[in-house]
Amino acid sequence: VQLEESGGGSVQPGGSLRLSCKVSGFKIDNFSMRWVRQPPGKGLEWVSTINAGYGTTKYADSVKDRFTITRDKFANTLYLQLNNLKIEDTGMYYCERPLGDFRGQGTQVTVSS
Repeated sequence: VQLEESGGGSVQPGGSLRLSCKVSGFKIDNFSMRWVRQPPGKGLEWVSTINAGYGTTKYADSVKDRFTITRDKFANTLYLQLNNLKIEDTGMYYCERPLGDFRGQGTQVTVSS
């Protein structure tokens, strides 16, 4: 099993990024997947989940209406669209498969003026 995040970067407040998580070893639509992040000096915090099968989604209140989680079952890739970024969105972003506790190496998002 491998999860490989990409797409992070440095943006100004109000900017956008699209994070990707390329998965190998299992089919992502068969499992619930989620994004979590770790702000500087803080612990991991949940950002968003997309459930297996039908793909219902959930978001933390802090990112609701700004972030969108999606998946492409043909590319076996999970995405997180980040819009209207705020300074407090800064952190390392990880994709995870909760079942089995799999996590990628992360991609850094930095929002600063």
